[in-house]
Amino acid sequence: MTGNLGPPTAPETPPSAPRTAEIIRRFDAMAGSYDELEPWYEHLYARLHAILGFELARTSVATRRRALDAGCGTGFQTAMLAGAGYAAHGVDVAGAALAVARARLPAVALTRASVEALPYRDGCFGAVVCLGSTLSFVEDPGRALGEMGRVLHGGGWLLLECEHKWSLDLAWMGASALLGGALGYGVSLRALRRALARPLGASCVIDYPEYGPLRLFTRGELARLLGAAGLAVERAWGVHSATGLLPSTLLHRPRLPAPARPLYAALRAADRWLEGTPLARALASSYVVLARKGNAASERQGRRARPWRGARR
Repeated sequence: MTGNLGPPTAPETPPSAPRTAEIIRRFDAMAGSYDELEPWYEHLYARLHAILGFELARTSVATRRRALDAGCGTGFQTAMLAGAGYAAHGVDVAGAALAVARARLPAVALTRASVEALPYRDGCFGAVVCLGSTLSFVEDPGRALGEMGRVLHGGGWLLLECEHKWSLDLAWMGASALLGGALGYGVSLRALRRALARPLGASCVIDYPEYGPLRLFTRGELARLLGAAGLAVERAWGVHSATGLLPSTLLHRPRLPAPARPLYAALRAADRWLEGTPLARALASSYVVLARKGNAASERQGRRARPWRGARR
């Protein structure tokens, strides 16, 4: 099903790096319940899909050829790409998640592979989507972005979301650590201090009990990594900025306590309004960028110029 995307892929075997193997184990274990979203992820994916939907609507039908969901999981975004008329492809390292995606999308080309070694030829995609904090889990994010840039053709675009370092939730984590874990983050003060003992503009890796080591990026570092991959940032958003006024541990549960629901609904509305502002980009837990490869002049001729108003919906 790869057509002229490149040579046939190698047999599907999981990468052997210890960190990657642990990520595979964790995500395979949650594959069956991955679509059951906690309040935190319900809001995150609602905003990511609104942004992605807007970008897809801006792209003319004539230019919708091939698109890749890099770190596709159970196929959330892959289904959106296919529904928009792209020949959609997806890769993920987690076999159980891919099995769910294949059942959901039997006509889509899904491959077990790492985003750090994409099994496609150069310049074969017009769009790449990498959401769900995939980049924050990989061993070498620079290499992963280099691969995404490599498989994009000139003028193609990447929609990327990753964990952001200097967020309100990091402050809640610090408060929890100072209080001996009172807020349930599961990260000790010693571990947090060790993770943050780096230059202010550098990313850090924090070992979360539920997810394992997770890389938190600064905006400057991410822009440099994207630039090294031949990608230039066009727009950026911050998700979970206003909602960061609540500790994320309160939102990582099946349901919010009844007294907190009206407050969270109000904070979600504020988050939607703020997401494209400098304040949201500075304080959000999730940083979202739209980046483009090379000279985009020809691609822009096929795009309708409409301002992003998703924050006001």
